[in-house]
Amino acid sequence: MAGLDKVVTTYDQALAGLADGMTIIAGGFGLCGIPEGLIAQIKKMGVRDLTVVSNNCGVDGFGLGILLEGRQIKKMISSYVGENALFEQQLLSGELEVELTPQGTLAEKIRAGGAGIPAFFTATGYGTPIGEGKEVREFHGRQYILEESITGDFAIVKGWKADRFGNVIYRHTARNFNPLAATAGKITVVEVEEIVEPGELDMDNIHTPGIYVDRVIQGTFEKRIERRTVRQEA
Repeated sequence: MAGLDKVVTTYDQALAGLADGMTIIAGGFGLCGIPEGLIAQIKKMGVRDLTVVSNNCGVDGFGLGILLEGRQIKKMISSYVGENALFEQQLLSGELEVELTPQGTLAEKIRAGGAGIPAFFTATGYGTPIGEGKEVREFHGRQYILEESITGDFAIVKGWKADRFGNVIYRHTARNFNPLAATAGKITVVEVEEIVEPGELDMDNIHTPGIYVDRVIQGTFEKRIERRTVRQEA
């Protein structure tokens, strides 16, 4: 990389500095918009005792699920178990620490972390196990619990197009958690389908400005479907 050029050409460069015990914020929703190549590189590196923040943990054998196979993840902060049997098994056996968080609260915890806000109050989870042990305050006659924001040592993000300065555009539903994750990492790495020269992107349609991005790599993607549902013919 030189100057404002944030493009790297290898996955070793993309995740240089990732080490045992770090916290990773991963974009994606199910298998939609996940940084497949970066996840594969984490598996290849063999780093362990990771805390991973993501809406869920992929599926068996794909996405973040491949990191469960080698017991690389110590703790998951996520919204649901999803289609991952190994995730469920490790949760129930106590091998994996899991902090289940309402989906909107998780999104706001990441957004707040990226904005430099240390905590916020929300009504979601009050009076449930989610709220146990958390500070409670009343606003306008309603009870709210205090939730701390989240930041990570690394954020791994999947984009559609980026320029060399790190400006990123996401495509359709693959946008999901990715823009939030991009703001909340000390080092943000974006994997994209296409890299263009500065000025080629429509500046009015950029979702993540390059100021948030440290490294950009062009990858190839399998884009699996998490659960395929088809209508039976009559």
